[in-house]
Amino acid sequence: MTAPEDVLSFWLDEVGPKGWYQASQDLDGQIRDKFEDAWSSAREGTFALWLTYPSGTLAYIILMDQFPRNMFRDHGAAFSTDKYALAAAKAAIHRKWDLRIDEPARQFFYLPLMHSENLCDQEQCIRLICERMPETGADNLLHARAHREVIRMFGRFPYRNDALARNSTKPEQDYVAEGGYGTTLRELQKADAA
Repeated sequence: MTAPEDVLSFWLDEVGPKGWYQASQDLDGQIRDKFEDAWSSAREGTFALWLTYPSGTLAYIILMDQFPRNMFRDHGAAFSTDKYALAAAKAAIHRKWDLRIDEPARQFFYLPLMHSENLCDQEQCIRLICERMPETGADNLLHARAHREVIRMFGRFPYRNDALARNSTKPEQDYVAEGGYGTTLRELQKADAA
């Protein structure tokens, strides 16, 4: 049986900040091998006790929000447990459990908000990063602003449409064809530098 410590030691210590956001087939395979069964069990409610304390909740959020993005890259299953991660994150933030976890690991409490296709969640994510990640939040803030901008434009993330079998509008198709999220990110960087 997977324990919260297994998730945290792997993600925070073995992979670490340098590997968190790099697309790597090798890392995706490692996560699948080590944690796909745990992820499936968590979907069934097996790990509800993890949600009773801060580090357990952090492990749960990583398992339900981050790991599926690696295990099921470019497939709809990558987003299938977002709602569980979002609910856990909001409950933990309400209890201020995020503040009991050091930066930069604290960011994983906020990423379910950043991944949400709800503008209110996007706004809350930006506020939390500004208020609660003073030391390491600059890069996260840039990405949070870019995610919010996409939601402001489309109300959803168009680059998920294919994986989720959603029809794309013409503006969404154009946006993706013209660089999508990367373009939004670069435009914000350029505006910040001006």
